[in-house]
Amino acid sequence: MDNCGDFIQLLGPDMSMKILMHLDNPADLIRVCLVSSSWRQFVTANGLCKELCLKLLPEISSVAHTIEVNNLIDPVKLKQRDGSELECLRRNQRVYAFLARALNPFTRKDCISEAISASSTDNYPEESIHNTLEPQDRIEHRASYWSSEGQNDPAVSETLIYKLMAKMCLVTEIHVQPFQAFFQYGFPIYSSKAVRFRMGHPRLLEELHSDTGDSSTCSHKFADNKFIWTYISPEFPMVQENCLQKFKLPEPVLCIGGFLQVELLGRVQRQEMDGLYYIWFSLSLSLSLNF
Repeated sequence: MDNCGDFIQLLGPDMSMKILMHLDNPADLIRVCLVSSSWRQFVTANGLCKELCLKLLPEISSVAHTIEVNNLIDPVKLKQRDGSELECLRRNQRVYAFLARALNPFTRKDCISEAISASSTDNYPEESIHNTLEPQDRIEHRASYWSSEGQNDPAVSETLIYKLMAKMCLVTEIHVQPFQAFFQYGFPIYSSKAVRFRMGHPRLLEELHSDTGDSSTCSHKFADNKFIWTYISPEFPMVQENCLQKFKLPEPVLCIGGFLQVELLGRVQRQEMDGLYYIWFSLSLSLSLNF
């Protein structure tokens, strides 16, 4: 580009920053980077993607350190000291550009990558947490649901952990559905009294890959000890009905790391055959979020 038509060169960095900060669509900022190498360098060096994110969602300022230093989205291996600062700036631009795009009003619900662990499982694998990812409560002629182990104390809680499709997303609403035992007398519904949600990231990815479990005792220790939960929701009461129950978070939550824990608080239904309290869920997780 001829410098005579380059307003960044003509106006200087301060005025150019003021002009570019009027952009409110992340796609426009990406187009700016495509104009020329000097424009791309200007956007990168001045952290315009970060500034746009802070304008769209001021709450990001509280997690900026995690994004930039303890990065879980796009980690960089620095080999040469001379290029480390530039590489970090480029990395931060990629991350904040990804996040800025996520803040656009585009919502998707197919956001669960895999079911990671349950604090307990009654009959594995027939009543595994993986059944909660099925869209229906029956597969052919077989019931599809997750069941906790039975407890004498109805106050005992359970936890389910899921991995999301992206390491960084904005969660607005979470849906869960208890299971109605259509094969038991009276068609009981094994719901929890309330539900609470946590979001965060694993302490060490290596331990996550090696220790993922479903029904053993170490599965509960896995959930408690190997995650850092950066967000904890308020408790939401559940109704004892076989329907999809939607819980809108008080405000959109930025989930960095891509893991979500569903905490099921309290038990309502006692099983007639053994007198123990259980929690059964068919669809345990469906999210409304922005990527």
